[in-house]
Amino acid sequence: MSASSAGASGEAGAAGRVRARDIDRVNVRGRLDAAYEEGQLTAEEYHERSEAAGRAQTLGELRELVGDLQQSAGTADLGLPEAKQARARRRAGVYPGHVRARDADRAATSAILDAAHGDGQLSADDHRTMVELAAGARTLGDLEALTADLQRAADAPEPPRPPGARRRPWFGAAVTAAAVAAAVGMFVWVDRPAAQPAGAPAVDLGVIEPLVVPTPNLLTAEGITHFREVYRAKFGDTLVDGLDLFDEHASLTRAVPGQPNRKVEYRYRGGFEQSNSVATRETTTAVFDLAALDVAALATLIADAPTLLRVDGGTLSHLSFEPDPAFADDGAGPLVSVYVSNKFQEYGHLYATPAGVVVRSWPFQR
Repeated sequence: MSASSAGASGEAGAAGRVRARDIDRVNVRGRLDAAYEEGQLTAEEYHERSEAAGRAQTLGELRELVGDLQQSAGTADLGLPEAKQARARRRAGVYPGHVRARDADRAATSAILDAAHGDGQLSADDHRTMVELAAGARTLGDLEALTADLQRAADAPEPPRPPGARRRPWFGAAVTAAAVAAAVGMFVWVDRPAAQPAGAPAVDLGVIEPLVVPTPNLLTAEGITHFREVYRAKFGDTLVDGLDLFDEHASLTRAVPGQPNRKVEYRYRGGFEQSNSVATRETTTAVFDLAALDVAALATLIADAPTLLRVDGGTLSHLSFEPDPAFADDGAGPLVSVYVSNKFQEYGHLYATPAGVVVRSWPFQR
Protein backbone atom coordinates (compact mmCIF):
# COMPACT_ATOMS: atom_id res chain seq x y z
CA MET A 1 0.00 0.00 0.00
CA SER A 2 1.35 3.41 -0.95
CA ALA A 3 1.85 6.19 1.55
CA SER A 4 -0.99 8.18 -0.03
CA SER A 5 -3.32 5.16 0.08
CA ALA A 6 -2.42 4.50 3.69
CA GLY A 7 -3.06 8.14 4.53
CA ALA A 8 -6.45 8.08 2.81
CA SER A 9 -7.38 4.87 4.59
CA GLY A 10 -6.37 6.29 7.95
CA GLU A 11 -8.30 9.47 7.28
CA ALA A 12 -11.42 7.53 6.32
CA GLY A 13 -11.06 5.39 9.45
CA ALA A 14 -10.75 8.47 11.63
CA ALA A 15 -13.82 10.00 10.03
CA GLY A 16 -15.74 6.77 10.58
CA ARG A 17 -15.17 7.07 14.33
CA VAL A 18 -16.49 10.63 14.42
CA ARG A 19 -19.77 10.97 16.26
CA ALA A 20 -22.97 11.31 14.23
CA ARG A 21 -25.38 14.24 14.52
CA ASP A 22 -29.18 13.98 14.50
CA ILE A 23 -29.24 15.38 10.96
CA ASP A 24 -26.83 12.62 9.82
CA ARG A 25 -29.19 9.95 11.19
CA VAL A 26 -32.20 11.63 9.55
CA ASN A 27 -30.41 11.85 6.18
CA VAL A 28 -29.54 8.15 6.25
CA ARG A 29 -33.14 7.28 7.08
CA GLY A 30 -34.22 9.35 4.08
CA ARG A 31 -31.90 7.35 1.82
CA LEU A 32 -33.22 4.09 3.29
CA ASP A 33 -36.83 5.21 2.64
CA ALA A 34 -36.02 5.89 -1.01
CA ALA A 35 -34.09 2.62 -1.41
CA TYR A 36 -37.02 0.64 0.03
CA GLU A 37 -39.49 2.31 -2.31
CA GLU A 38 -37.25 1.38 -5.25
CA GLY A 39 -37.01 -2.27 -4.19
CA GLN A 40 -33.34 -2.21 -3.16
CA LEU A 41 -34.28 -3.41 0.33
CA THR A 42 -36.77 -5.96 1.62
CA ALA A 43 -39.19 -4.87 4.33
CA GLU A 44 -37.14 -6.70 6.98
CA GLU A 45 -33.87 -5.16 5.78
CA TYR A 46 -35.44 -1.71 5.65
CA HIS A 47 -36.79 -1.88 9.20
CA GLU A 48 -33.54 -3.30 10.59
CA ARG A 49 -31.43 -0.62 8.94
CA SER A 50 -33.83 2.19 9.85
CA GLU A 51 -33.75 1.18 13.50
CA ALA A 52 -29.96 0.83 13.38
CA ALA A 53 -29.72 4.35 11.92
CA GLY A 54 -31.63 5.69 14.89
CA ARG A 55 -29.17 4.01 17.28
CA ALA A 56 -25.99 4.83 15.33
CA GLN A 57 -23.37 6.72 17.28
CA THR A 58 -20.72 7.26 14.58
CA LEU A 59 -20.50 8.19 10.90
CA GLY A 60 -18.88 4.81 10.23
CA GLU A 61 -21.98 2.98 11.50
CA LEU A 62 -24.21 5.11 9.28
CA ARG A 63 -22.04 4.59 6.19
CA GLU A 64 -22.29 0.80 6.59
CA LEU A 65 -26.10 1.08 6.38
CA VAL A 66 -26.09 2.77 2.95
CA GLY A 67 -22.72 1.69 1.51
CA ASP A 68 -24.27 -1.01 -0.74
CA LEU A 69 -27.16 1.14 -2.00
CA GLN A 70 -27.51 2.92 -5.31
CA GLN A 71 -28.01 6.67 -5.09
CA SER A 72 -31.72 7.38 -5.43
CA ALA A 73 -33.30 10.28 -7.26
CA GLY A 74 -33.91 13.18 -4.91
CA THR A 75 -31.44 12.03 -2.24
CA ALA A 76 -28.29 13.61 -3.63
CA ASP A 77 -28.26 16.19 -0.81
CA LEU A 78 -28.60 13.53 1.92
CA GLY A 79 -24.92 12.62 2.08
CA LEU A 80 -22.72 12.25 5.15
CA PRO A 81 -19.78 14.56 5.95
CA GLU A 82 -16.52 13.69 4.20
CA ALA A 83 -13.42 12.77 6.17
CA LYS A 84 -11.86 16.23 5.94
CA GLN A 85 -15.10 17.86 7.05
CA ALA A 86 -15.88 15.46 9.88
CA ARG A 87 -12.55 14.97 11.56
CA ALA A 88 -11.48 17.23 14.41
CA ARG A 89 -9.50 20.15 13.04
CA ARG A 90 -5.78 20.15 13.76
CA ARG A 91 -3.80 23.25 12.90
CA ALA A 92 -0.06 23.76 12.64
CA GLY A 93 1.55 25.75 15.39
CA VAL A 94 -0.56 24.50 18.33
CA TYR A 95 0.88 23.54 21.69
CA PRO A 96 1.77 19.86 22.35
CA GLY A 97 -0.61 17.86 24.50
CA HIS A 98 1.45 17.93 27.71
CA VAL A 99 1.18 21.74 28.02
CA ARG A 100 -0.98 22.87 30.94
CA ALA A 101 -4.51 24.13 30.18
CA ARG A 102 -5.91 27.52 31.18
CA ASP A 103 -9.42 28.21 32.48
CA ALA A 104 -10.21 29.74 29.06
CA ASP A 105 -9.17 26.48 27.36
CA ARG A 106 -11.46 24.46 29.63
CA ALA A 107 -14.34 26.85 28.96
CA ALA A 108 -13.76 26.70 25.19
CA THR A 109 -13.86 22.89 25.33
CA SER A 110 -17.11 23.05 27.30
CA ALA A 111 -18.57 25.27 24.56
CA ILE A 112 -17.71 22.61 21.95
CA LEU A 113 -19.32 19.94 24.15
CA ASP A 114 -22.45 22.10 24.56
CA ALA A 115 -22.77 22.41 20.77
CA ALA A 116 -22.29 18.65 20.33
CA HIS A 117 -25.04 17.97 22.86
CA GLY A 118 -27.31 20.41 21.04
CA ASP A 119 -26.99 18.66 17.66
CA GLY A 120 -27.33 15.12 19.02
CA GLN A 121 -23.72 13.93 19.07
CA LEU A 122 -23.74 13.58 22.87
CA SER A 123 -26.44 12.31 25.19
CA ALA A 124 -27.32 14.34 28.27
CA ASP A 125 -25.38 11.92 30.49
CA ASP A 126 -22.31 11.94 28.22
CA HIS A 127 -22.41 15.73 28.03
CA ARG A 128 -22.64 16.14 31.79
CA THR A 129 -19.77 13.72 32.40
CA MET A 130 -17.51 15.25 29.76
CA VAL A 131 -18.15 18.82 30.97
CA GLU A 132 -17.10 17.72 34.45
CA LEU A 133 -13.96 16.11 33.01
CA ALA A 134 -13.19 19.30 31.08
CA ALA A 135 -13.51 21.34 34.27
CA GLY A 136 -10.89 19.15 35.94
CA ALA A 137 -8.55 18.69 32.97
CA ARG A 138 -4.94 19.68 33.62
CA THR A 139 -3.42 19.56 30.11
CA LEU A 140 -4.37 20.50 26.56
CA GLY A 141 -4.05 16.83 25.64
CA ASP A 142 -6.71 15.95 28.21
CA LEU A 143 -9.05 18.51 26.64
CA GLU A 144 -8.33 17.38 23.07
CA ALA A 145 -9.20 13.79 24.00
CA LEU A 146 -12.71 14.94 25.01
CA THR A 147 -13.48 16.48 21.61
CA ALA A 148 -11.36 14.43 19.18
CA ASP A 149 -14.33 12.41 17.87
CA LEU A 150 -16.79 15.31 17.56
CA GLN A 151 -17.94 17.15 14.47
CA ARG A 152 -17.34 20.86 14.93
CA ALA A 153 -18.97 23.92 13.45
CA ALA A 154 -16.80 26.21 11.32
CA ASP A 155 -16.84 28.86 14.07
CA ALA A 156 -15.93 26.45 16.92
CA PRO A 157 -13.01 27.58 19.14
CA GLU A 158 -9.59 26.48 17.85
CA PRO A 159 -6.75 25.08 19.99
CA PRO A 160 -4.53 27.70 21.65
CA ARG A 161 -1.33 28.70 19.82
CA PRO A 162 2.04 29.86 21.13
CA PRO A 163 2.78 33.59 20.82
CA GLY A 164 3.88 34.45 17.29
CA ALA A 165 1.83 31.72 15.58
CA ARG A 166 -0.23 33.18 12.72
CA ARG A 167 -3.80 33.75 13.79
CA ARG A 168 -6.74 35.92 12.97
CA PRO A 169 -6.69 39.27 14.84
CA TRP A 170 -10.23 38.77 16.08
CA PHE A 171 -9.65 35.23 17.38
CA GLY A 172 -8.60 36.22 20.89
CA ALA A 173 -11.65 38.39 21.44
CA ALA A 174 -13.97 35.75 20.03
CA VAL A 175 -12.58 32.97 22.22
CA THR A 176 -12.64 35.21 25.28
CA ALA A 177 -16.32 36.01 24.70
CA ALA A 178 -17.17 32.36 24.04
CA ALA A 179 -15.19 31.26 27.07
CA VAL A 180 -16.98 33.68 29.37
CA ALA A 181 -20.39 32.58 28.07
CA ALA A 182 -19.49 28.89 28.29
CA ALA A 183 -18.03 29.29 31.76
CA VAL A 184 -21.23 30.93 32.99
CA GLY A 185 -23.33 28.23 31.33
CA MET A 186 -21.18 25.46 32.78
CA PHE A 187 -21.46 26.96 36.27
CA VAL A 188 -25.26 26.96 36.06
CA TRP A 189 -25.31 23.43 34.56
CA VAL A 190 -23.12 21.83 37.17
CA ASP A 191 -24.88 23.84 39.90
CA ARG A 192 -21.77 23.84 42.03
CA PRO A 193 -21.52 26.80 44.50
CA ALA A 194 -18.32 28.81 44.33
CA ALA A 195 -15.95 28.54 47.27
CA GLN A 196 -16.01 31.58 49.56
CA PRO A 197 -12.74 33.27 50.55
CA ALA A 198 -11.73 32.65 54.15
CA GLY A 199 -13.72 34.90 56.44
CA ALA A 200 -16.05 36.14 53.69
CA PRO A 201 -19.71 36.29 54.72
CA ALA A 202 -22.01 33.73 53.08
CA VAL A 203 -24.58 35.13 50.70
CA ASP A 204 -28.15 34.13 51.49
CA LEU A 205 -30.02 33.74 48.19
CA GLY A 206 -33.31 33.63 50.03
CA VAL A 207 -36.28 32.82 47.81
CA ILE A 208 -34.40 33.00 44.52
CA GLU A 209 -35.23 29.84 42.58
CA PRO A 210 -33.96 28.72 39.16
CA LEU A 211 -36.49 29.14 36.37
CA VAL A 212 -37.17 25.85 34.59
CA VAL A 213 -39.16 25.95 31.35
CA PRO A 214 -40.34 22.40 30.59
CA THR A 215 -40.53 21.23 26.98
CA PRO A 216 -43.21 18.60 26.33
CA ASN A 217 -42.49 15.32 24.55
CA LEU A 218 -42.64 16.32 20.87
CA LEU A 219 -44.32 13.01 19.95
CA THR A 220 -47.45 13.84 21.94
CA ALA A 221 -50.40 16.07 21.05
CA GLU A 222 -49.10 18.68 23.49
CA GLY A 223 -45.60 18.45 22.02
CA ILE A 224 -46.72 18.70 18.38
CA THR A 225 -48.87 21.72 19.21
CA HIS A 226 -46.00 23.29 21.15
CA PHE A 227 -43.54 22.77 18.30
CA ARG A 228 -45.96 24.24 15.76
CA GLU A 229 -46.41 27.34 17.92
CA VAL A 230 -42.70 27.95 18.47
CA TYR A 231 -42.05 27.27 14.77
CA ARG A 232 -44.64 29.88 13.77
CA ALA A 233 -43.16 32.35 16.25
CA LYS A 234 -39.65 31.74 14.87
CA PHE A 235 -40.34 31.84 11.12
CA GLY A 236 -43.66 33.68 10.79
CA ASP A 237 -45.33 30.77 8.94
CA THR A 238 -45.93 27.01 9.28
CA LEU A 239 -44.39 25.84 5.99
CA VAL A 240 -41.57 23.28 5.97
CA ASP A 241 -39.81 21.33 3.20
CA GLY A 242 -39.35 18.34 5.49
CA LEU A 243 -39.50 17.69 9.23
CA ASP A 244 -38.52 14.82 11.55
CA LEU A 245 -39.84 14.92 15.11
CA PHE A 246 -38.29 12.89 17.93
CA ASP A 247 -39.26 12.92 21.60
CA GLU A 248 -36.76 15.62 22.63
CA HIS A 249 -35.57 17.19 19.38
CA ALA A 250 -36.36 17.82 15.72
CA SER A 251 -34.57 18.30 12.40
CA LEU A 252 -36.04 20.25 9.50
CA THR A 253 -35.34 21.89 6.16
CA ARG A 254 -37.03 25.05 4.85
CA ALA A 255 -36.53 27.78 2.29
CA VAL A 256 -34.28 30.69 3.21
CA PRO A 257 -36.54 33.69 3.99
CA GLY A 258 -36.87 35.80 0.85
CA GLN A 259 -34.85 33.29 -1.21
CA PRO A 260 -37.12 30.47 -2.43
CA ASN A 261 -34.23 29.06 -4.52
CA ARG A 262 -32.16 28.37 -1.38
CA LYS A 263 -32.76 26.01 1.54
CA VAL A 264 -31.20 25.57 4.95
CA GLU A 265 -31.34 22.98 7.71
CA TYR A 266 -32.27 23.67 11.32
CA ARG A 267 -32.03 21.62 14.48
CA TYR A 268 -34.46 22.13 17.35
CA ARG A 269 -33.79 21.26 20.98
CA GLY A 270 -35.69 23.85 22.96
CA GLY A 271 -34.51 26.43 20.40
CA PHE A 272 -33.68 26.56 16.70
CA GLU A 273 -30.06 26.26 15.55
CA GLN A 274 -29.28 26.94 11.89
CA SER A 275 -26.67 24.89 10.04
CA ASN A 276 -23.74 26.64 8.41
CA SER A 277 -24.50 25.48 4.85
CA VAL A 278 -27.11 26.72 2.38
CA ALA A 279 -28.10 24.50 -0.58
CA THR A 280 -29.86 25.06 -3.87
CA ARG A 281 -33.63 24.58 -3.81
CA GLU A 282 -36.10 24.17 -6.64
CA THR A 283 -38.65 26.96 -6.49
CA THR A 284 -41.36 24.39 -7.25
CA THR A 285 -40.46 22.31 -4.17
CA ALA A 286 -43.56 21.05 -2.36
CA VAL A 287 -44.00 22.14 1.25
CA PHE A 288 -45.81 20.72 4.25
CA ASP A 289 -48.11 23.16 6.06
CA LEU A 290 -48.09 22.28 9.75
CA ALA A 291 -51.23 24.36 10.17
CA ALA A 292 -53.12 21.64 8.24
CA LEU A 293 -52.43 19.03 10.93
CA ASP A 294 -55.39 17.65 12.87
CA VAL A 295 -53.36 17.14 16.03
CA ALA A 296 -56.12 15.33 17.94
CA ALA A 297 -56.66 12.84 15.10
CA LEU A 298 -52.91 12.35 14.72
CA ALA A 299 -52.55 11.70 18.46
CA THR A 300 -55.26 9.02 18.23
CA LEU A 301 -53.47 7.42 15.29
CA ILE A 302 -50.17 7.45 17.20
CA ALA A 303 -51.84 5.64 20.10
CA ASP A 304 -53.33 3.03 17.74
CA ALA A 305 -50.23 2.63 15.56
CA PRO A 306 -48.58 -0.28 17.49
CA THR A 307 -51.76 -2.32 17.08
CA LEU A 308 -52.31 -1.32 13.45
CA LEU A 309 -48.70 -2.24 12.63
CA ARG A 310 -48.76 -5.47 14.69
CA VAL A 311 -45.79 -4.41 16.83
CA ASP A 312 -46.45 -5.86 20.30
CA GLY A 313 -45.40 -3.45 23.03
CA GLY A 314 -44.31 -0.99 20.36
CA THR A 315 -43.76 2.71 20.92
CA LEU A 316 -43.41 5.61 18.56
CA SER A 317 -39.79 6.27 17.56
CA HIS A 318 -40.32 9.35 15.38
CA LEU A 319 -42.62 11.18 12.97
CA SER A 320 -41.66 12.41 9.50
CA PHE A 321 -43.65 15.13 7.75
CA GLU A 322 -43.14 14.68 4.02
CA PRO A 323 -44.57 17.14 1.46
CA ASP A 324 -44.05 14.80 -1.50
CA PRO A 325 -43.43 11.12 -0.58
CA ALA A 326 -41.68 9.07 -3.26
CA PHE A 327 -44.53 6.57 -3.69
CA ALA A 328 -47.37 9.14 -3.77
CA ASP A 329 -47.79 9.21 -7.56
CA ASP A 330 -51.55 9.23 -7.12
CA GLY A 331 -51.53 12.79 -5.83
CA ALA A 332 -51.91 11.82 -2.17
CA GLY A 333 -50.17 15.07 -1.26
CA PRO A 334 -48.32 15.80 1.99
CA LEU A 335 -48.23 12.83 4.36
CA VAL A 336 -47.13 12.03 7.89
CA SER A 337 -44.98 8.91 8.34
CA VAL A 338 -45.38 7.16 11.71
CA TYR A 339 -42.57 4.83 12.83
CA VAL A 340 -43.09 2.22 15.59
CA SER A 341 -40.65 -0.27 17.14
CA ASN A 342 -40.27 -2.39 20.29
CA LYS A 343 -37.46 -3.86 22.39
CA PHE A 344 -37.44 -7.02 20.28
CA GLN A 345 -36.40 -5.02 17.22
CA GLU A 346 -39.77 -5.47 15.55
CA TYR A 347 -40.72 -2.54 13.35
CA GLY A 348 -43.52 -1.10 11.29
CA HIS A 349 -44.50 2.22 9.79
CA LEU A 350 -47.39 3.86 8.01
CA TYR A 351 -48.30 6.94 6.03
CA ALA A 352 -51.30 9.08 6.96
CA THR A 353 -52.83 12.33 5.76
CA PRO A 354 -52.56 15.47 7.93
CA ALA A 355 -56.11 14.61 9.03
CA GLY A 356 -54.90 11.28 10.47
CA VAL A 357 -56.30 8.98 7.76
CA VAL A 358 -54.03 6.01 6.96
CA VAL A 359 -53.22 5.72 3.25
CA ARG A 360 -50.52 3.03 3.30
CA SER A 361 -48.85 0.85 5.92
CA TRP A 362 -46.05 -1.67 6.36
CA PRO A 363 -46.99 -3.87 9.36
CA PHE A 364 -44.44 -6.09 11.04
CA GLN A 365 -44.25 -9.44 9.20
CA ARG A 366 -44.15 -12.35 11.62
